[in-house]
Amino acid sequence: MSERPLALFATTPAFVPRIFPPGVLERLRGAVDIDPALVAEDFTAPRVREVLAAAEVLVTGWGCPRLDAEVLDAAPKLRAVLHSAGSVKGFLTPAVFDRGITVSSAADVNALPVAEYTLAMILLAGKDIFARRERLRTERRHPGWGITDGVGNYGRRVGIIGASRIGRRLIELLRPFDLEPALFDPYVDESEATALGVQLLPLDELLRTCDIVTVHAPQTPETLRLVGRRELALMPTGAVLINTARGALVDHEALTDELRTGRLSAILDVTDPEPLPADSPLFDLPNAFITPHLAGSQGNELARLGRTVAEEAERLAAGRRLEHTVDAGAWERMA
Repeated sequence: MSERPLALFATTPAFVPRIFPPGVLERLRGAVDIDPALVAEDFTAPRVREVLAAAEVLVTGWGCPRLDAEVLDAAPKLRAVLHSAGSVKGFLTPAVFDRGITVSSAADVNALPVAEYTLAMILLAGKDIFARRERLRTERRHPGWGITDGVGNYGRRVGIIGASRIGRRLIELLRPFDLEPALFDPYVDESEATALGVQLLPLDELLRTCDIVTVHAPQTPETLRLVGRRELALMPTGAVLINTARGALVDHEALTDELRTGRLSAILDVTDPEPLPADSPLFDLPNAFITPHLAGSQGNELARLGRTVAEEAERLAAGRRLEHTVDAGAWERMA
């Protein structure tokens, strides 16, 4: 009989071979006894319920069914949930923590490509690439060689809303550049901001004084429409708003009105609603650059999520402390 903990995949089946390609899957199966051909999309399926009753580990991912008290009653031996994506807010319930089940998430790893995307957008926005590419595409005429005023990334101020996992990774990535980062986060004090290497500012001051503002806060009742009409009006003319967090953190009606004036620009990887309706004016505004929620792990980056879960499974099997645990408090604050 195998000494490896029995595990079960609970996700959308199509994600399993993408997140766990052969080498990563082999490493995972070295730590836990898991059948990649059995993937729980529905915990009521007979074969799933049979394995669930004996499973000690759930390897979850996007599309995982809800883990409520009824499901947990059917999994009396369950002791760990290893999530191969970011937030566990959508499928976990308090019952998981009430029963002392360990939860781990690859959110830290998924934060990296989002931070990389944001860094790229900051540097391109600092060069006014998006507006100038649009002008060139429309006019089909080279503006001529020479020095361009009003652009550049030397000393440009970047405001970061939220010292989340992504916000903190972005701060790390910004360090080699001659940019001036500032942070708004009501849960961060001056000493922590100093340790992060950023200036801590109230939200209004950050909006008034930064050339580029990027949103990385979780979506909670307190952050809904955090950047609204009043806040957008505080941003200086020519400023750029970047949102890779959740669309509902920004008032899209107010943003659309502000963009129509040409005073600001926006780079949006998330929208409200998502996806945008085909007739959304944001598609036609030259100062709105929209991408289809792709800042997170894509393509070969997915294997990094699987590797993180395999590493956590190895620690679990060896009786070691997991490195990416999520407690009830963190769960409540998650997007």
